[in-house]
Amino acid sequence: MEWKRLLSSSRIGVYGTGSRKPSGDLRSEFEKDYHRIIGSPSFRRLQDKTQVFALDKSDFIRTRLTHSLEVSSFARSLGQNISQYLIRNAVDPSFDLQTKSDVCDILQCAGLIHDVGNPPFGHFGEEAIRDWFLRNLPGLSFKGCPVTEVLNRQMREDLYHFEGNAQAFRQVTKLHFLVNEHGMNLTYAILNTIIKYPVSSLEQNPRSGDIREKKTGFFLAEQPLYEKISAEMGTTGVRHPLTFILEAADDIAYSTADIEDAYKKGCISYEDLREELVRAGKAAVAAPGERNPVAILDHQYENALRRGVENPRLYAVQNFVVRLQSVLIFSATEGFTSNYEAIMEGAYPYELFHGTDGEWIRDALCDIAYRYAFISRPILQMEVCGGTILDFLLDRFVPAAIYYDTEVPLRTTDKKRMALISDNYRHIYHIYSERTDSEAEKLYLRLLLVTDYISGMTDSYAKDLYQKLNGIV
Repeated sequence: MEWKRLLSSSRIGVYGTGSRKPSGDLRSEFEKDYHRIIGSPSFRRLQDKTQVFALDKSDFIRTRLTHSLEVSSFARSLGQNISQYLIRNAVDPSFDLQTKSDVCDILQCAGLIHDVGNPPFGHFGEEAIRDWFLRNLPGLSFKGCPVTEVLNRQMREDLYHFEGNAQAFRQVTKLHFLVNEHGMNLTYAILNTIIKYPVSSLEQNPRSGDIREKKTGFFLAEQPLYEKISAEMGTTGVRHPLTFILEAADDIAYSTADIEDAYKKGCISYEDLREELVRAGKAAVAAPGERNPVAILDHQYENALRRGVENPRLYAVQNFVVRLQSVLIFSATEGFTSNYEAIMEGAYPYELFHGTDGEWIRDALCDIAYRYAFISRPILQMEVCGGTILDFLLDRFVPAAIYYDTEVPLRTTDKKRMALISDNYRHIYHIYSERTDSEAEKLYLRLLLVTDYISGMTDSYAKDLYQKLNGIV
């Protein structure tokens, strides 16, 4: 792969005739994308979507919006570190200062939109949607034929393996109606960077050991677009190098933030956190000196005592998180630069922390957060609540969508339900459904219309709609 192609500023659609005089806008195409993303409703809706604690009213708990801002910041920092290393050590003659600038801008934008396709109620929302289709799709029929026989295998697998990453690609390339059906019409480089898994639902294989095959990266509806973008950039079937950096930034953000949020919510105490870190360090090859998480935590606690801080444990945990983020940035930088050649050849099958000190640290933080917060009673209660809401909405909207826009008359209630779906989403559906004569494809697009609507909801909107449709006002 070559950086000149990888940093493509091409777009799906070109607005205007191209005959206009220069406007005096000196921003790069990637800087324009940044402002386009920041101003989008899809991005704003992340402020009311769950990161870990659903429907939480505390102002210190992270949402998808604050998480995405953190990922964007870490991604840019990693881009700067890695770029500087490549330039300073003359690793790649084609990688210059302009390349560094573009890399940082692309990563900053990709961090903002990497979660824009996630449904309400966190990752459990994805699981709830997948589970609903696995349980219910075989029982639905279309004109006397089982829906599962009308749809082809990939269409079915897209629904059975609904994935927020694939939905993000769909959201920014189609559903965000800015001027036309091309969505935000972002640059190819940014679009390719957010495709963490460059495989379809038929090709995903989480047991292969190759990170690129772990999940579905795009739906059948967007596959032609993915193929067009990846062909121009030389990334067909492999990860864009910047995707590794984006993923590492995501890991740094959530693994450290989840610990801080769990502590503030009272899910884990300072003493339990320290004990868990000691245990994890013994099970791994503990990092020496300043990279040892226990030493970092102890040092911050001692700092708090010297400074006479009122709450030394809180001070220690918060500053421990910040220091550990620097450690993980160092490890991810090492992971990219040490495996640069394999990454650029599309042959590197692991994530960037693999084989570094950061791997066991990241894994330990995730394990601690899972055991103390993710499976805690309050989280489980909210997940059950979210599952009930999503099941109800899918129960109502999927059957209504099956005969929408067909010659078969809809029941009055189903008409009203379909009218509740965003005008933009329905407009995009009609644009693409009119381009095919295939009944199967049209039905598939109608089912995606429902997942588009539901995955685009905020937590509060989903809850309010559930209450209103149940007559709770």
